[in-house]
Amino acid sequence: MSHPDRFATPGGFSRNTVIVGSVVALHVAGLWALQSGLLRKAAEIIVPAELLTEFIAPPAAPKITPPPPAPPPPPKPAPKVAPRPAPMPLAIADPTPAPNAPTGITTPQPPAPPIEAPMAPPAPAPAPPAPPAPPKIELPSSDAAYLNNPKPSYPAISKRMGEQGKVMLRVLIGIDGTPQKVEISKSSGFDRLDRQAQEAVMRWRFVPGKRNGVPETMWNLVPVNFVLE
Repeated sequence: MSHPDRFATPGGFSRNTVIVGSVVALHVAGLWALQSGLLRKAAEIIVPAELLTEFIAPPAAPKITPPPPAPPPPPKPAPKVAPRPAPMPLAIADPTPAPNAPTGITTPQPPAPPIEAPMAPPAPAPAPPAPPAPPKIELPSSDAAYLNNPKPSYPAISKRMGEQGKVMLRVLIGIDGTPQKVEISKSSGFDRLDRQAQEAVMRWRFVPGKRNGVPETMWNLVPVNFVLE
């Protein structure tokens, strides 16, 4: 018995022929399944639906919770309206007098006293008169150059004895400029010097004193110095 005979199928085909035919049939069936969508259905059956959702659906955006709305402001209280006063009842005049109404005589009111006008304030007292200006006084003078008054002579005995000092004389000068009286206001300490000063001043001439430009007899102080050289 030979090899081909051992591997022959009951239908008269060889084993190799059967295998090749099976492979070809499987390929044809696969192509037909792809075209008809059976393969996609098989994949949907095999792959879980959750995995397909994860691959196909995009991630959901996170939910943003809006902030709670601000509470509405409290309602303003309605302004209080003061109640209107009840209307007063109107008096209705009754033309018929009451039977027991008292009768009498009305006396007229005395006239009102006349209104006196307000008294005017007293006039201010007149201002006192301004005091008179003080008189302008010009004292007598013996220093005028035109008078040519000589200096008192120094007593010789006073020079030898070393007497010296200052005499202050009080002289009354008339309106003509001549001395009328000479007094010693302050002594020099030596009688000879005091007498010599008095005699010399009595021969002097003065510019008379004046009051408001008018010559007047006046007293004046005249110093006389005796100094040893």
